[in-house]
Amino acid sequence: MELLGAMPGAIVLGMIWGIMAIGVYITYKILDIADLTVDGSIVTGACVAAVLVAAGVNIWIAMLAAFLAGMLAGLLTGVFHTVLKIPAILSGIITQLILWSVNLKILGRANLGISSKVYKLVISPYEENIGISLLAVVLMCLVIIGLLYMFFGTEIGASLRATGNNMKMARAQGINTDLTKVLGLVLSNGIVAFSGAVLMQYQGAADIGMGRGAIVIGLAAVIIGETIFGRISKNFAVRLAGVVGGGIIYYIVYQTVVFFGIDPDLLKMLSAVVVAIFIAVPNLKKSSARKRAKKAAKAADAPQTQPDESEVTEDA
Repeated sequence: MELLGAMPGAIVLGMIWGIMAIGVYITYKILDIADLTVDGSIVTGACVAAVLVAAGVNIWIAMLAAFLAGMLAGLLTGVFHTVLKIPAILSGIITQLILWSVNLKILGRANLGISSKVYKLVISPYEENIGISLLAVVLMCLVIIGLLYMFFGTEIGASLRATGNNMKMARAQGINTDLTKVLGLVLSNGIVAFSGAVLMQYQGAADIGMGRGAIVIGLAAVIIGETIFGRISKNFAVRLAGVVGGGIIYYIVYQTVVFFGIDPDLLKMLSAVVVAIFIAVPNLKKSSARKRAKKAAKAADAPQTQPDESEVTEDA
């Protein structure tokens, strides 16, 4: 019963990280870029929102400001990658290091408590408000998925998808791939920072280290969602919803592991192993299928053995 009682909280937390995973999905699956900025931009969103709320700013305006701050972080990574020609993964690492200092300056300290009992917040971790928090996060997810579905149906969104699918062909079609890369990184980190603002409310504080390992959780949610929900439909909105579902599954498993008393020091390692398994299994299946196809093709191309002439004479 205690485990079941903890499930609503795990679902809320899983959906919050699912929003972050949608941002990871844009770079990892659509743009085919490994962006490590998210470990810093999620903290940036939390810090900006916390400081503004503490100053008396409305929480919705604070979350919008967090989204814009995340977009700036993504823009910085995009400039490093497209203008300075630094590889994408290194660009993300450089921005992440810069954001560590920026986040400390924004927050002014290592952490800042923001309680829903003191401030008017949208999300609350307390059991008496868990139903409202769950409804609020569900609505946020639906709005984000709906807006992204419409955006990627536009000409700009199609250009962004084309860049990730085949960059050379996209350039041949006259698409400015550097611009679409920057746009994807800006949008991705804006969503990640927004999730940081929501996570700050649920945790009741903004902490300088709260984004550590965020990319692992985001990848886990993306891969679990693709593996389980990707088979249901190829529709883009369903895939985004599957990413959120992957975040929920991840945190339900996480909560179950914690409940059964697994050493907390091993949880990060467990997360990494889960990600490795979900990445490796589909790739191993594809590799095995290719090998079987090659063997079948060789067998089909092999010359047929002709019967010996003496055998034909005897049969006659």
